[in-house]
Amino acid sequence: MGTETEEQPHGAAVVADGFGLKGPRGWAFRQVSFRAEPGALVAIEGPSGSGRTCLLLALTGRMKAKEGHAEVGGFALPRKMAAVRRISALGQVPGVSELDPAFTVAEHLRERALLQRRYDGSVRALLRRPAERAATTRARIEEAVAAAGLDLAALPKGERTSVRDLERLEALRLSIALALIGRPRLLAVDDTDLKLSDADRAEAWALLRSLAAAGTTVLAVCSEAPEDALRVTTLAGETAPEAPEGHAAADTTTGDTDADQAAVGETAADDTTDATTEEGAADALAETGRA
Repeated sequence: MGTETEEQPHGAAVVADGFGLKGPRGWAFRQVSFRAEPGALVAIEGPSGSGRTCLLLALTGRMKAKEGHAEVGGFALPRKMAAVRRISALGQVPGVSELDPAFTVAEHLRERALLQRRYDGSVRALLRRPAERAATTRARIEEAVAAAGLDLAALPKGERTSVRDLERLEALRLSIALALIGRPRLLAVDDTDLKLSDADRAEAWALLRSLAAAGTTVLAVCSEAPEDALRVTTLAGETAPEAPEGHAAADTTTGDTDADQAAVGETAADDTTDATTEEGAADALAETGRA
């Protein structure tokens, strides 16, 4: 499994073969197998608690799988989790990458841009004049906001609007804009269609299609996948419907326990399959965030 070179497509190819993750209370998901080309729109479909979020986090290097293997952008999982994290970015994932309701839209954008400049900038970039650095930061923010379709002028108080005052679709667009500031090759979004009207759901999928068409590979957790996406279904004993032309079909099954019970990193697997609780799910995701 080699590392992709700079001449290869911007988006990251994603391949999974018998991929599975087990935590203290049993399997979160098992036998996930699919192949997505760079720039694909992949919909992780299934009911809440079926392993969707854990699969999303495992494929972005935030949770460590226990069986099978996957490869993202040429980096093997779980061996190259840090490398996968560098080329991927999370949109909204409850308990892991949530928006701060007290922050304004502008504060979120500036903070993310400054952090991005600090951690991925070259020494030469850090030595540029303050005015030049500020201009670069503004340009990166504007690029991400435009790609996410976030109309700042249409918000109640413009960029000074607090997150708590955003509509659900606007908050989704903001979370995606924040992720795009890092120019990731793989974008992951949880709860894509949660609490959205039919019209807003259509807009959300149109946005993700546009990002995929521009070259970024997109993983999106949803309750119902659009027909044109490569569908990975996390339902016990179920097989994903046939993928759209040009993509391989995904065949995914889950274990008997709730998805969000999977442990993070090096947590030891336990053979017990006790009934899961909401508190356990919250603990697992909180630990992911700290990691």
